[in-house]
Order: sequence, then C-alpha cells, then structure tokens
Amino acid sequence: MFMSYGFHGHTLITMSNPQHIDFNPLAGLVAVLFPGAGHLVLGRHKRAIFASVGVLGLFFFGLLIGGIDTIDSKEDKIWFFAQALVGPPTIIADQIHQKQFKAYDMGSGKLRTGFPEEKRDHDGTRPIWVPLTDEEMAAGMGPPNIPGLGRINEIAMLSVVLAGMLNLIVFLDALMPGPDESSKSKKATTKPNPGGAA
Repeated sequence: MFMSYGFHGHTLITMSNPQHIDFNPLAGLVAVLFPGAGHLVLGRHKRAIFASVGVLGLFFFGLLIGGIDTIDSKEDKIWFFAQALVGPPTIIADQIHQKQFKAYDMGSGKLRTGFPEEKRDHDGTRPIWVPLTDEEMAAGMGPPNIPGLGRINEIAMLSVVLAGMLNLIVFLDALMPGPDESSKSKKATTKPNPGGAA
C-alpha cells in the first residue's frame, strides 16, 4: 500500500495497490466462440455489448462493401489469418464462400472464383465453371460473385482484419481480466488529517 501523509493542515491521501490480474480460462474459451461472450461470463454486460458491436460491426461492414469474396482462405491466406481472429463468424463465411460460390476450373482442376463470362454448373460430381453462351450473357447471367476490384476490396478485407485484431484484444481482456472499474479499491481516498499541525 502506498500512503502519502500531509502535515500542517493538509490532507492525508491513501492509495491502495492495483489488484492483481486474474486468469479466467472459461471466459477466454467463451470469448473465442463469440465476440464479447467472455465478458458476459465475467458479468461485465456493458463491456460485452460494446465488444460485440465493435467487432461484428467491422466484420459485417467489410462483408457489406466487399461481398463474400472479402473472406477467402484459399486465395487470400495472409489476410485470412488475421480475419480468423474474429472466430466462428469468419469460418462460417469462408465455408459458405468456398462451397456455395466457388467451382472447379476444368483446366487446372483447382477451386476458384468465377470470371464474368462463366457460370457455375455441376458435372454430377462437383461444381465446375462453364463458359456462358451469347444468349446467357445477353440475359445477364454470370457467376454468383465476382471479386471486388481496387480500393473497395482492400478496404473490405482490411475492415474484417481490424475486426480480428480488435477481437484479439477483447479475448485477452476476457482471459486475463483486470480489476473491475466499479471496485472501490481502485479509487484514492482522501481523508482530513486529524492531527492538523504537526
């Protein structure tokens, strides 16, 4: 405990040491499953709401402006490593992207996003890309999604990356929570000096 004594009519100020940082593996585990859920386990409901809104707000903003191609574990691996820190929402979005929007290239045999002049078809065993006919192109047919170009795509991917980095901080805060701000032990108490002059 740190104490500062005042003399000659001054005040006596007493400050307690900060509480030690706890380790809460349950809150950390739940925080991995959903942004902000770890703070619900800790009973910090307001912080849980702020964390969830902040992380998921950045996440869905990225998907809104960049589309499903914003998250791609196959073609944008470096970005995906950071995006995966958001947790299950990123994994689910990536699985939907890989299974519902991509198809196999007939030449290379690799799974990829479609080009504007292709459509997604099925050969009986797997989804494939096939060229569009002139009639289909005139009708406006094409792949279910086309990768974003330019700054919009970069901003979208960066938004989800920032959501992942923010969620890492939220996870660490839930795993190793510090003292509660409402705790009176954190506040300095000021008491009048009963002795007055020394």
